[in-house]
Amino acid sequence: MSQPKVWLITGASSGFGRAVTEHVLSKGDIVVATLRKPSALSDLTAKYDKSRLLVLKLDVSNLREIKNTFATIERTFGRLDVVHNNAGYGLLAEAEATPEEVARDMFEVNFWGLVNVSKEAVRFFREVNKPGVGGRLLNTSSMAGIGGLPAMSFYSASKFAVEGFSEALSKEMKEEWNIKIIILAFGAFKTNAVSAIFSVPLESLPAYQGGVVDYMRGAFSGPPSGGDPVKAAREIYRIANEPNAPARQRVLFGSDVVGLARGAITQLQEDTEKSEPLAERVAFPEEPAAPATEMKTTEVTSEKSAAKPKRLSRFIKKILVKF
Repeated sequence: MSQPKVWLITGASSGFGRAVTEHVLSKGDIVVATLRKPSALSDLTAKYDKSRLLVLKLDVSNLREIKNTFATIERTFGRLDVVHNNAGYGLLAEAEATPEEVARDMFEVNFWGLVNVSKEAVRFFREVNKPGVGGRLLNTSSMAGIGGLPAMSFYSASKFAVEGFSEALSKEMKEEWNIKIIILAFGAFKTNAVSAIFSVPLESLPAYQGGVVDYMRGAFSGPPSGGDPVKAAREIYRIANEPNAPARQRVLFGSDVVGLARGAITQLQEDTEKSEPLAERVAFPEEPAAPATEMKTTEVTSEKSAAKPKRLSRFIKKILVKF
């Protein structure tokens, strides 16, 4: 019988974090559940021993608390198999009505919190786990990270940042580390995400009233709707345990996010085709090679300098193909 895996789940108080915590425990694995208010999981701590469920207070915007969390995991279990980077919240308001400090506070959680947990996870997988064991890093994104949503401009920006960071980070991993990074992009689900969005009340500016912002507010003001978080938790568990998983992958949860992604692909394809003539116009001209007998040192230097942009372009293409 294989030994149970050790999971770290941030933002475990409710929503996907709570659902995944419960499902992982039901499968016999070990969970280190982190949240700002540990009392929110008192029903689970009464049910499970600390050898199965370790609940820790963690504010992911606090780097010291993040490092202490990983140190506690190392002392307690000596290993870590899966990190579910789930903590985050949203804002609902047009960009112009969102105070900078409010947007920055959200970025501290949604982006920098995820970044710092990711960095500690990679270090732990590589240096604390036995060589080659590696681990799975599951980074939570959103449909707002695939297509910018009106009235959620800063939330979309934070999720676009998560997408870009996670994709780039996955390309930095060496194959022998066996570290797999998976982006989980969620659409609408019946969770407390709506109440979290309205936890920071922001009023629309008069100029925007009657427009798309009001429509978005109305869409989010009703009871939660969408996918089943319990079913999503099952799929997250399955994905985390897939053998021979690719070095990176992006998984879309919900028909709404799939539809949005298809629209984004179509738009990007159209933009790409329209931009091809411009891309050629701004390129350096290709100069014909001078005969070898006439080529001087200065000409060689000049030719090498002119070729740099083209070589750089080829280098970037190689990176994209390889990774």
